[in-house]
Amino acid sequence: MTGRDRRTAETGSAVVEFVLVSALVIGLLLAVLQVAVYVHVRNVIAASAQEGARYGANADVDSVAGAERTTLLVSNALSEDTADGLTCTSREEPGEAGAVLVVVHCTGAVPSLFSPLGDLLSIDATGRALKEGAG
Repeated sequence: MTGRDRRTAETGSAVVEFVLVSALVIGLLLAVLQVAVYVHVRNVIAASAQEGARYGANADVDSVAGAERTTLLVSNALSEDTADGLTCTSREEPGEAGAVLVVVHCTGAVPSLFSPLGDLLSIDATGRALKEGAG
């Protein structure tokens, strides 16, 4: 086979290789982007749960208000849809030496960048704070 025949047989192969490699690179990019979104949302929800627990631990505030505060913070930081997808609860637990802990617990799912996949990645965040004036 001469050089000219070999070139004719491989005509267009660069385009096919480019498409195949591009699809792989785009898939990897989207996967990394989804992980970044998950980590960001998880960190915001964990920080909001902790702030909600601190708010509910104030002496002049009912402990149940911590869950409402957490939902408000998530809504402001991320979106109302993400906040609506969360279930946040606030309760008091006994701690050591008569102390009372305010615990805010949030569960939900991270929105997926790939809409057909739905919300696959779940989030479970808890914030704790010592109740003022208790014990």
